[in-house]
Amino acid sequence: MVRTGGFDAQLTSDAFFAEPYTIYRDLREQAPIYWCEAWGAWVLTRYDDVMFTLRRSDLFSSAGRVKYLLRQLPSPARQQIAALERHYDIGLAHSDPPDHTRLRMILTSVFTPRMIAERRARIAEVVDELIDRALDAGHMDVIADFAYPLPATIIAEMIGAPRRDIGLFREWAVAINRLFERGGRITETSARAAQDSLYVMRDYILEMVRERQRQPQDDLLGRLVAAESEADRLSVDELVSTAVTFFVAGHETTTNLIGNGALALLQHPDQRQLLREDPALMPDAIEEMLRYDPSVPRGWRIAREDVTIDGQTIDRGALVFPILAAANRDPAHFPDPDRFDIRRVQDRHVAFGYGIHFCLGAPLARLEGAIALEALFRRLPEMQLDGSPLSWRHDVAIRSLNSLPVTV
Repeated sequence: MVRTGGFDAQLTSDAFFAEPYTIYRDLREQAPIYWCEAWGAWVLTRYDDVMFTLRRSDLFSSAGRVKYLLRQLPSPARQQIAALERHYDIGLAHSDPPDHTRLRMILTSVFTPRMIAERRARIAEVVDELIDRALDAGHMDVIADFAYPLPATIIAEMIGAPRRDIGLFREWAVAINRLFERGGRITETSARAAQDSLYVMRDYILEMVRERQRQPQDDLLGRLVAAESEADRLSVDELVSTAVTFFVAGHETTTNLIGNGALALLQHPDQRQLLREDPALMPDAIEEMLRYDPSVPRGWRIAREDVTIDGQTIDRGALVFPILAAANRDPAHFPDPDRFDIRRVQDRHVAFGYGIHFCLGAPLARLEGAIALEALFRRLPEMQLDGSPLSWRHDVAIRSLNSLPVTV
């Protein structure tokens, strides 16, 4: 096993963010359990090791991860961002059982398959509206004009926020997510920016909560408020933390599913033709897009105790990155893994994670992605990349195009 050195420069290079899969393959073959000093984390790239990490919440914790980042800052700076640390001390994404079990049970009773299915017609309506604008203009940035406003609009409406405010969500989400873009490393600037945006967002949500306490509403936040009023249910802090998670995670990952999926089809005209000939392949195509180039390339956990994997000891308290994107291209589980094949028979990808932290929003993301991409390529059959160089966000936690300009 390689503890440090050789791959750090590659994992922070422009080439890595443009095309990470070659480097993931080399890691999987040469150093599958690798300490990356630049990221401040152990990097796991084999499918079986990734699954072991995701399954064993008794060994690998989701609690205290932001505290791990903030501990790197000098004491005076950390005191000034204490509110940021308090926010991440609770909530579904940053907890372990038994707290996680209770929160998950509450949220699955509110964020139901029926609630998601009821959005189908509205998703299709917004999709057509956005495509109409592109047809009028004769061109489109798939990210800014389509892949972002669709899920942002849907999650805002589901929560009960006005559509006019989706630009605010984008600003807040980008600032908050930059807290994680350097892996296990952090800067004081990014922490301050995240705290500033987070607490503007919290004030916004608290005002919505107060409105629903005064006058109940049948939207997602209204249902969470109703749950909060019952015994042993959500506290106000848990409610706000959950709403922030819905706001931040409820649109950006789906934006990138649509963006990365559209790019894959544009770069693989044979697969695009298959889909045109048989639209019923779309659900399989969505799964292949998730496997081939997932929105969230890595999970992250804290080792609860010393853990030995294949002879390498990961010390208690260390940060661990199970690389979902690398696991999804492990040839031990996916034949010819670098080939994009919408007819691939597979149900084992880990694009949404695995185990107790499997993505709660996966059904909504799949539905939005399928409706959006089916309509996009059906209504814009001549759509092509406009020839501009592709620009990828330099972010360890999110796989995202900055833009995807096309002619329509």
